[in-house]
Amino acid sequence: MTRNAMLRVVTTTLVSGLLAFMPLTTPAQALDDGGLPSLGSTAGGISAGEEFRMGRAWLRQFRAQTQTWQDPIARHYVESLISRLLPYSHVGDLNWTVTLVDSRLLNAFAVPGGVIGVNEGLFAFAPSEDAFASVLAHELGHLAQNHYARRMERVEETQLPTMAAMLAGMVLAAGGAGNAGVAAMFGTQAAFIQDQLAYSRRFEQEADRVGLQAMTDAGFDPQAMPAMFRAMQRLTSLQGGNPPEFLLTHPVTQSRISDTQARADQLASPKSPDDGTAYAMIRARALLDQNADDPAQAMTQLRQDDAPPTAMRYLEALTDASRNRTDAALSALDRLADQQPDLTLIPASAAEIALDAGRRDDALARAERILRLMPDYYPAQLIRVRILLQRAPEQAFQELRDMSRDHAEDPQVFDLLAEAAGHSDHKTWGLLARAEELQLTGHIDRAIRQLDVAEDNAKQEGDFGMASRIQERRKAYLGYRETLQQF
Repeated sequence: MTRNAMLRVVTTTLVSGLLAFMPLTTPAQALDDGGLPSLGSTAGGISAGEEFRMGRAWLRQFRAQTQTWQDPIARHYVESLISRLLPYSHVGDLNWTVTLVDSRLLNAFAVPGGVIGVNEGLFAFAPSEDAFASVLAHELGHLAQNHYARRMERVEETQLPTMAAMLAGMVLAAGGAGNAGVAAMFGTQAAFIQDQLAYSRRFEQEADRVGLQAMTDAGFDPQAMPAMFRAMQRLTSLQGGNPPEFLLTHPVTQSRISDTQARADQLASPKSPDDGTAYAMIRARALLDQNADDPAQAMTQLRQDDAPPTAMRYLEALTDASRNRTDAALSALDRLADQQPDLTLIPASAAEIALDAGRRDDALARAERILRLMPDYYPAQLIRVRILLQRAPEQAFQELRDMSRDHAEDPQVFDLLAEAAGHSDHKTWGLLARAEELQLTGHIDRAIRQLDVAEDNAKQEGDFGMASRIQERRKAYLGYRETLQQF
């Protein structure tokens, strides 16, 4: 067997089905006293809480070794799609969070702790919202079927070590050490290869079936799923037999495509399909980010896939902004917003462009118009607090404290909170927020040292209540470090 062939077999065997895990009941974003996000119980054993901790530890390691795609508008869009699918996906009370990955590779994944990841490359590959949603529905199908729990029943005696080593290998591979990551996974579970390969294929078929029904019930076209599988197979042929990353973890066979097609044919397509404008606009953002040096490539791909004309005008506006033609960009976006008043991403994009161009008054006015209609629209909230940081740091601090409760898994919020606290005479909070940002990005030792500084500062200021809460937080961090050391 060639090295590449072995890589495909091992990766498919060990990762397929293990990228998607059972629903969790541990509160993902519950808050401790003092408004601090909880890291979960430190109790031993493979409980839902331990699974939650392991998955969120994986996310922090993942952030430490990969680049995330920092696009609040795109992330909000993905979250809205997942929210649309969830009621029909039978995942129970899933505590989930989304991370976007700055990678051209075609991939999406789910890991314990309700972490759902999407590579920027998936936007480039999926030509429509239905196609994109089919991948998300498939991932939620894994969660609904409890595939992680069912797989672990077969290796119960090595459950925790296997999980830790598997996730460690995934982190290594994601960080660019592909062969080392595969070797780590291979060394952990070599004895299970043949057995697990057939098992994972069954899991993939189950996830397809659940995902197909969920996307149909949510109003998406089920025909998009088999079409995506066929497109992935064609991509494999064009790449000389090297499958995209998604197919290494979710192998597609002809029988699987046939089964998915037969089932899709029995399901109804939406009577009034969405015109796909919102998705095409988000896709334009991803394509422009990937082709920043040659925006014409982004436009070419949109045209090839028959994107709505409105989305192409949106891309033209973003391109103008990237070339410092701010007035032209804002004028075009304002016209588009009048034509598409239900697409909040258009005025949010304008506010973002105005802020990036240094037009803070204009950006603030635009963001506040959005927030009057949608108070919880995260992209506009971020724009507003970034401006308030310069003008009214105390107000920014208070608003960011509220945001940190709603977005306890977002390192950017804690980064801004640390800055706001520093500018508004809340030194202890600034130190604490920086510790949170460090632990969220996988730098747990530095985070613990930062907590020690925060505790000393709280005591010097006579705030022994805060010092006590920080001591409790430190215990959580130490437990978290123990979890991280299993990777």
